Amino acid sequence: MRRIAVALSKGGVGKTTTAVNLAAGLARSGKTVLLVDVDTQGQVARALGCEPPAGLAEFIQGEMSIEDARFLARENLWLLSGGRSMAGLKRLITRKDFGGEQTLAEALDGIESHYDYILMDTAPGWDALTVNVLFYAQAVLAPVSLEVMALQGLIDFSRSMTSIQRYRDDLTLKYVLPTFFDRRVKKSEEILNQLQNHYGDQLCQPIRYNVRLSEAPGYGQTIFEYSPRSAGAQDYQKLTERMLEDE
Repeated sequence: MRRIAVALSKGGVGKTTTAVNLAAGLARSGKTVLLVDVDTQGQVARALGCEPPAGLAEFIQGEMSIEDARFLARENLWLLSGGRSMAGLKRLITRKDFGGEQTLAEALDGIESHYDYILMDTAPGWDALTVNVLFYAQAVLAPVSLEVMALQGLIDFSRSMTSIQRYRDDLTLKYVLPTFFDRRVKKSEEILNQLQNHYGDQLCQPIRYNVRLSEAPGYGQTIFEYSPRSAGAQDYQKLTERMLEDE
């Protein structure tokens, strides 16, 4: 069982798009996946075209069992949704005198054996929820849009991660995923080369700029459903294959 956080402090880099389509790709390959939305915006459920009655906050706060809180979004793909209720969970975590950073890990510990992958989509920024995710995850997949500010965001995020790695020496930044790659934009190639030089084997094949990727969530569909022959579908299939190769 693999626990992977899709995380970066900067917004607008394709975190939710990546979490949803990677989860869908793994589920399509026959893996059992739990997709956890650790964000107050709750975009994952919308991207999958579903409206779960409950989710992660209700489960952690003991209001519902995992069977009642999770939602079967696709075959092999379960969702623990986020949304506004996560604000209350964040307050609960910050009020704890001790061990607040372990809240998510303690809640999910007993259900891990039911899944091949647990993927976590995080919010932009650095808060108690993101810290909880990093205290639970084994690996981080950081989507980085090919622009200067996102590159700086990756550097800042890596520095922040070191504060967690002092307590979690098994936590690694395992995947750096370039997003919005457009060969027509000179800066895209330059930043991609910088990432290659710095991150080497951690660098994944880039996700090309593809309008279909931005359209699919509006229809509540993954890229494999909305436009299976698109560049976006091809690129997320390759990311899925890399994950499977690393098992």
